[in-house]
Amino acid sequence: MKVLVINSGSSSIKYQLIDMADESVMVSGLVERIGEEMGSLTSKTFPGTDKEVKTVLEQPIPTHGVGLEMSIDLICKGDNAVCTMNEIDVVGHRVVAGGEKFNVPVVITEDMWPDLTETERLAPLHNPANLGGARDATKLFPGVPQVLVFDTAFHQTMPPHAYMYALPYEYYEQDHVRRYGAHGTSHKYVAKECARLTGKPAEEMNLITIHMGNGASMSAVKNGLCVDTSMGLTPLEGLVMGTRSGDIDPAIHNYLAVNRGMDIAAIDNVLNKESGLKGLCGMNDMRDIHAAIEEGNERARLALEVQTYRTRKYIGSYMAVLGRVDAIVFTAGIGENDDIVRLKSLEGLEPFGMKIDPEINAVRSKQARKISAADSTVDIWVIPTNEELAIAREAKALVS
Repeated sequence: MKVLVINSGSSSIKYQLIDMADESVMVSGLVERIGEEMGSLTSKTFPGTDKEVKTVLEQPIPTHGVGLEMSIDLICKGDNAVCTMNEIDVVGHRVVAGGEKFNVPVVITEDMWPDLTETERLAPLHNPANLGGARDATKLFPGVPQVLVFDTAFHQTMPPHAYMYALPYEYYEQDHVRRYGAHGTSHKYVAKECARLTGKPAEEMNLITIHMGNGASMSAVKNGLCVDTSMGLTPLEGLVMGTRSGDIDPAIHNYLAVNRGMDIAAIDNVLNKESGLKGLCGMNDMRDIHAAIEEGNERARLALEVQTYRTRKYIGSYMAVLGRVDAIVFTAGIGENDDIVRLKSLEGLEPFGMKIDPEINAVRSKQARKISAADSTVDIWVIPTNEELAIAREAKALVS
């Protein structure tokens, strides 16, 4: 079985074609700057092998549909084609928010579209593009199952006391205001990988999974099920992120409106795009922040301290939620590659059995690895996430 995985963003499309016989990536690609004066498509055939062929096209790409069609032409019709369109058995799509109605992956049927469109208000920056990619793929692959995998699905096992806000109950009943979380596909993948790597059944493990990239979230996983997560109704709540504030006093909205004359749209834009690490020090790339700290930049140092302190507080709260923690798992761009952030995020937690081996932690690798000290009672892992493979597995399981 061959699964084409599509992640359609606001101005981009990421894709992989995966042969599920051995879960190898046949093609990976990225379409960028859709709708701008000049777009680009970068495609790699047999990525990561000595036979890798890279193709780069630069031309105007007016719509996502055009970008997807260009990608399919390279996969199935170009000089380096790896299969025909008829050999693609299923197309899997990442969708950020599924709400309460879509709490498991689904094969799209025509009657689902009104409910799917309703989810766009839960993630207005992501869901319209995600679902648009599914519509485009449906036209390109008539009759081929289109599977939607929702980032919120893994968090649907949270109990009501974890997902409810202390707001008038009618806001939940009528407007579905509650905590949904995000990055669920990644959290679920690394949780299962941690169980596999330790040789224990997933349903017997208690984990704290930390997805830390430009966006960041954390989940408490008890006996294989998510019981809490840091993001909320939107991906703004929780940890300090690249440009997002994470948790703040909600009265700050009114304070800014009164004292700065800002409307709600301007405040929302600041909290999502101008805050977090960027707001504190003007930079949201952790590599730049580390370089600035080396040069004595105190605001960069403050940004690092604020971020890792918030992460440490969430770890402590999830220890209370879980009672017993078998392992902590770091993943995503910063979580997988930044030893300083990992070290500082666990700083001071040694009395609770969480001890990193500094030498092992400092080693850069693309492989999953345990970085805890020999006398740590809690395993600490770095496990690279693979959301595309996770989506492909879900799609295969559903149509099989």
